[in-house]
Amino acid sequence: MMIRNLLFLAPLLFTLTWGEELKVISDNFKGDQLKGISIFTGNVKVTKGLDELNATKVTIYTDKDKKPTKYLAEGDVSFYIVTELKERYKGKSQTAIYLPESSEYHFYKKVDLIRLDDFRRVKGDKVVVNTLSGEAAADSANDEPVIMTFTVQDKKPKQKSAAQ
Repeated sequence: MMIRNLLFLAPLLFTLTWGEELKVISDNFKGDQLKGISIFTGNVKVTKGLDELNATKVTIYTDKDKKPTKYLAEGDVSFYIVTELKERYKGKSQTAIYLPESSEYHFYKKVDLIRLDDFRRVKGDKVVVNTLSGEAAADSANDEPVIMTFTVQDKKPKQKSAAQ
């Protein structure tokens, strides 16, 4: 049975946590309130404010107070994130973890992350972005390099030489 618009999530759980509505749309849902685990599978789309995350499977872990402690997205993950500093990112990976307590996203396996504001692009096997501080770090696996591409703009226009 397909569940296209799941409103089962404890109604105020996520609203109280962030002050914004968290909406999860998926084909399937399985939850265990005692263990604090909610599993969404099949065409999963998670939105909160301007942020969006898409994946094959998303697992949300909550503590005893029903506060989210970790989000795990797996399988063809794509995302759009706006940080507290208003930096905009989009990208893809095979796995993504969001840790609300530290406001960090951890992206793993075939990560391709683009900061849209200045078109900086990072490719690697592990990329971490802190949405509060704007700090980012990247690692690679199997002796492959981390690749970063960015645009450099000259501050002064080039002067024509006197010989011309």
